[in-house]
Amino acid sequence: MAGLRITNLQNLKPPAPQGAVQLRIKTSQTSGDRLSQSKSMVLQESDLPQKPVELKGENLNMAKISEGGKKQRKNWTLFWTVLTSEQLLFYKDRQQESVLKAGSKPDVLQLCGAVIEWTTEKSSRKNVFQITTNTGSEYLLQADSNTTASKWYDAIGKVIASSTKADGSFPLRKSNSTEYLPRHSSLPGYGSASPNTKQRNPVHRRSINVFGSSKLKHSTSDSADKNGVKNRLKKFIIRRPSMKTLQEKGLIKDRVFGCNLLTLCEREGTTVPKFVQICLDAVDKRGLEADGIYRVSGNLATIQKLRFIVDQEEDLDLDHSQWEDIHVVTGALKMFFRELPEPLFPFKFFQPFVEAVKIKDQKQKVQAVKKLVQQLPKPNQDTMKLLFSHLHRVLGFSRKNLMSTQGIGIVFGPTLMWPELDSGNMAFNMVYQNQIVEFILIESREIFNLDKK
Repeated sequence: MAGLRITNLQNLKPPAPQGAVQLRIKTSQTSGDRLSQSKSMVLQESDLPQKPVELKGENLNMAKISEGGKKQRKNWTLFWTVLTSEQLLFYKDRQQESVLKAGSKPDVLQLCGAVIEWTTEKSSRKNVFQITTNTGSEYLLQADSNTTASKWYDAIGKVIASSTKADGSFPLRKSNSTEYLPRHSSLPGYGSASPNTKQRNPVHRRSINVFGSSKLKHSTSDSADKNGVKNRLKKFIIRRPSMKTLQEKGLIKDRVFGCNLLTLCEREGTTVPKFVQICLDAVDKRGLEADGIYRVSGNLATIQKLRFIVDQEEDLDLDHSQWEDIHVVTGALKMFFRELPEPLFPFKFFQPFVEAVKIKDQKQKVQAVKKLVQQLPKPNQDTMKLLFSHLHRVLGFSRKNLMSTQGIGIVFGPTLMWPELDSGNMAFNMVYQNQIVEFILIESREIFNLDKK
């Protein structure tokens, strides 16, 4: 019939029940996207667990220093290390990974709930990071190359984050501690804080609007918790004393270890750090005949104790019985030089010293090195002169202490100089580091004018 429009029954929809969320579907006549809003929690794609990067295998040094919170003796071992989506596998060698002998299994480090962090205090080696499992076991991992260590650190961190996010059943643990934290009831998926506490009604959960609408509001309890934390932080910041006040009260003091050499000497009013001077005096007094002086390592815990006393600017008496082991003194002295922000041989002098030591003519080589030493800042020059004159005296007792110029070069080469940027040629640089220290030691009388008064 003309003038009448037939209505398609398929286009007729029953009215939505009261209280339900109505969905609007985009049609060809819709000018823009009309999306629905839901009262339920919606996960975005970024919230889903991401597949971590897996490293197939590489040689890394590993030392287990704690088992379930109980300290163990640190023994570094080279392992063929493989990273999977949940754990680290340590094989004795690469062949063990492909063909496991009967009854032979790799060491396994579970990463779910673990904590990873860089550390300089647990070992004198460079590029060391620590992994602490959720059971309290502690592992140290180390690579000769900073690039390699950083690559593994980042990859392991991603695996820990991914496996931890995917599994909410692991216990929460304080960093560097075996003490476990109670789960907070406001954290999604963690349940109640105690068995006697009733589980929060799902209706009161925080509602999330994916599209950023302000119509959906947080629950009253969540807002109260958030405001409470903010207020406590605000009060803490207001009451916090200034850095100047803490320094005046003696609560914060400038450090000795890790302080720039020029800054330290300026603060002490000297051209040679006082700590270096008293250490060299102690070795001159009772360590020149010690077997393997500077080569043998002292007890690391005692060395750290000595470092703490020095950083707190307490009176230091190296003749005290607790510093009876002279290797503790030499270990602390080497640690002082290793932790300088810029080494005793400044960064800009690294390559000039390498070029100078390559000179074939002996006299020209001596003059070239001597000229570079004279160009160093006064604190670097005077500290170097005092140290090398002391090491020359150490060589005078080589028959008893069994130390040679080559041995001292190997010990002090990477301790006194290193390049500013690690180009991956660590072995190449180490050869010249040792050669430079060894050459200066041999020619120290001429380079530092030790015979002249």
